[in-house]
Amino acid sequence: MAATSAASFSVGSTMSFGSKASLLSQSKAFGVRFNSQNSLKSFSGLKAMTSVSCESESSFLGKESSAALRAAFVPKVQKRNQRSWNYLQPQASYKVTILGAAGGIGQPLALLVKMSPLVSALHLYDIANVKGVAADLSHCNTPSRVLDFTGASELADSLKGVDVVVIPAGVPRKPGMTRDDLFNINANIVKSLIEAVADNCPDAFIHIISNPVNSTVRIAAEVLKQKGVYDPKKLFGVTTLDVVRANTFVAQKKNLKLIDVDVPVVGTEVVEAKAGGGSATLSMAYAAARFVESSLRALDGDGDVYECTFIQSELTELPFFASRVKIGRKGVEAVISSDLQGLTEYEEKALEALKPELKASIEKGLAFAQKQTVTA
Repeated sequence: MAATSAASFSVGSTMSFGSKASLLSQSKAFGVRFNSQNSLKSFSGLKAMTSVSCESESSFLGKESSAALRAAFVPKVQKRNQRSWNYLQPQASYKVTILGAAGGIGQPLALLVKMSPLVSALHLYDIANVKGVAADLSHCNTPSRVLDFTGASELADSLKGVDVVVIPAGVPRKPGMTRDDLFNINANIVKSLIEAVADNCPDAFIHIISNPVNSTVRIAAEVLKQKGVYDPKKLFGVTTLDVVRANTFVAQKKNLKLIDVDVPVVGTEVVEAKAGGGSATLSMAYAAARFVESSLRALDGDGDVYECTFIQSELTELPFFASRVKIGRKGVEAVISSDLQGLTEYEEKALEALKPELKASIEKGLAFAQKQTVTA
């Protein structure tokens, strides 16, 4: 039976709770029973239960991952009469590097990525204090092997042969710090890290978290172009936190289950977290981990992976824009243009209002990259 959910649309720094409705299939909890406790040993080493229940409503990664999980398990459950007991054996085969792993976002992000059954190796890099983080994480009995890398001399080794690079490196905006202060510090950090990515793992998916992301993604694109390895389908600005926040806020406002809420977010930020008292770290780590998991699922052949992200785009007159995309093994496969169709007058005005600021941020990143090239 279909459940009707409120489909709201969020643009820029505003949120609208629209009256549009869409039909989403009501997800149901399902159970997978194992007659042998040995079935789960290769997953996490935790004590196995005689039954496993996957509740899609409380899924860590949302309904897309829940649907993929159900699709993977249900056929196997139906074949139980064949007495194949290795139902839960995720293949850990992907390498992930986190650049800035000792920071406020990097540490919780590393923990969440360590939990992924698709990760075989987790490389943690930072300029200091990363050895303790790696040692701590290495005690978690999940499949991935954790390695630490410290300082510029070990940066290249942290990137060789990896499939996904996540960059939360940089400083958060602090009280008294101007946007220009934040930009100048983080722009240089992103530039140097992307140069290393271009030299050591040019084919990897690149996830940019470092703020201001509307500028740092543009910087990354220019550096990759200068290195001759730019693939716009594999460069992502991680805006998933905006989606996570919007879904949460709408669900609370409308008294809905999170599983029934899907709010595509385009443009820029939805809210300013911890205003005057720091930046979002735990929620940002959660959102980044969700995007990593989506990328890994896409690389692993899942054909139903969709996320909102800031990418090179032809959706508007701006060269980069945040929108919902379909991700596949080679990166972005399609941009979902329908999210910008049928907007209300309120949403149209909000969309137009954000464009000048977004354009300025993109151009600022481009000017920085070009200036650095001339100086060099």
